[in-house]
Amino acid sequence: MRQNNGFSLKKIYKNQLFWTFSGFIVLSLIMSIFSEQFFTYSNIINVIRQVSINGVIAVGMTFVILISGIDLSVGSVMAFSGTMMVAAMVNWGWPVTLAILFGLFIGFVFGLINGSLVAFLKLPAIIVTLAMMEVPRGLALLYTGGYPLSGVPDTFGFFGRGYVFNVIPAPVMILALMYFIGYIILTKLPIGRYIYALGGNEEAVKLSGINVKLYKIIPFVISGVTASVSGLIISSRLMSGQPMAGTGFELDAIAAVVLGGTDIAGGRGSIIGTLLGALLLGVLSNGLNLMGISPYAQRVVKGVIIIGAVYFSSYKQK
Repeated sequence: MRQNNGFSLKKIYKNQLFWTFSGFIVLSLIMSIFSEQFFTYSNIINVIRQVSINGVIAVGMTFVILISGIDLSVGSVMAFSGTMMVAAMVNWGWPVTLAILFGLFIGFVFGLINGSLVAFLKLPAIIVTLAMMEVPRGLALLYTGGYPLSGVPDTFGFFGRGYVFNVIPAPVMILALMYFIGYIILTKLPIGRYIYALGGNEEAVKLSGINVKLYKIIPFVISGVTASVSGLIISSRLMSGQPMAGTGFELDAIAAVVLGGTDIAGGRGSIIGTLLGALLLGVLSNGLNLMGISPYAQRVVKGVIIIGAVYFSSYKQK
């Protein structure tokens, strides 16, 4: 007899997207009970803007974790690229478009360095990116002397403050574009299959004749570029280059990816799950702020959530 592939409680139990989406809905309802301001239009827009920054970083982090890696440098790359975009406009007189491309190129370069060190020198990703946390932020602080850069053109503010068709916030459109591209790469292109396979069984991929080094580098490059895109959003929103921006953002990105069901050991996960994880974290942070919870306590909550998500994922696999 053929196995019934229809409705099954067991399938639902094993579906991480279901649990993440359910957690998002339940958490939203709880926060609305504790705060009347939660479901107001202005607060919803604020949540979406906050999610857009972490959500974009989490796209690249998903690629890296899928190959069983980690990227702890995203916050620093975000700060440096955003700062240099502003520097290019304010100090060097570059047009907005060229300055943005320069910032994205910075993210590409740092991602390429991280990936190359992991792929060619076989260094642990956590050590490489931990060291790289210091380099871009140090460069940003050296260039600015530790002070923010301001005086950008008004047109630059569109990417962080503007609206598309006077309805959709520009950061949300950027977020949607990043997830659309990530979804296409992971589900429709051969590179996506290679990334999943590399995280599942690197030796098998190598024996298949696939260039393992190349597909180890690509996820880090994507992570560097998405960090730069987040640098664009936050610099545009603040209308300044902030050398200390993005501190601790790597934790939020990892949390979003893990909450979305991506296996920290690699090989399993989805970009849609990451989006749900980012939304869940955004709702949690916003709700705790509205309830007047200390930022220090929020860090404890996030840490506990990450541990719980990893344990839940491991328990289901067993």
